[in-house]
Amino acid sequence: MLKIKIITLHPDLFPGQLGSSILGEAHKKQIWNLEVFNLRDYSKVNKRVDDVPYGGGSGMVFRPDILANAIDNITEKKPENYKILYPTPRGKLLKQKKIVEFAKENNILLVCGRFEGIDQRIIEHYNIAEFSIGDIVISGGELAAQILIDAVVRTLPNVLGNSDSLTEESFAVNSEYENLLEYPHYTRPAIWQGYEVPQILRSGNHQKISEWRLNESKFTTEQKRPDLWQLYKDNEGNKNGCN
Repeated sequence: MLKIKIITLHPDLFPGQLGSSILGEAHKKQIWNLEVFNLRDYSKVNKRVDDVPYGGGSGMVFRPDILANAIDNITEKKPENYKILYPTPRGKLLKQKKIVEFAKENNILLVCGRFEGIDQRIIEHYNIAEFSIGDIVISGGELAAQILIDAVVRTLPNVLGNSDSLTEESFAVNSEYENLLEYPHYTRPAIWQGYEVPQILRSGNHQKISEWRLNESKFTTEQKRPDLWQLYKDNEGNKNGCN
């Protein structure tokens, strides 16, 4: 079982969407577990957890002593047994390959920041991994934490009904779709508003359908994400022994 713990000022935001649909069912099956902790419970003075930043400036910063008290208690003074993560615009952009790595952990602890963030010394002392969900700024780390958890849990065994969903979707790791966007999808009716489903998808020829889907993924990626397309071409070149 993957055990995930959250440190936050807003425990009421969890489980949120994590408690419903596929992830909620996986939680009921004990494939993963979630515990949420209120940072204010680890403050000894008036439940205050932040202070003004040294050097001046706007906003407040989580105090290192209070956050360390929370981390030490929650991990039973064994933080080395946890992958500690902190969502922040300063972090590395979250990629599917990293999601797959996180899914191999036994224990994950997510620190959800607010205001100006957390004291740098906490990050260094606990070797916290910083990650970003994009070049945007949101009000706190809770939404980013839920995005990461959703992405990680859905890669766990027996969470998705069809394992092929992981190998043919966008950014699928260790598959022919790695660094590619997903191909377009169609369902009934075959003709709608004059738009017709591609004949190949109704042919029953699974080999041809697979070839069509891969080619469509390549075309879509080249048109919409030239940066990913370049990564895909570089990766294919490396596989073929090209520089």
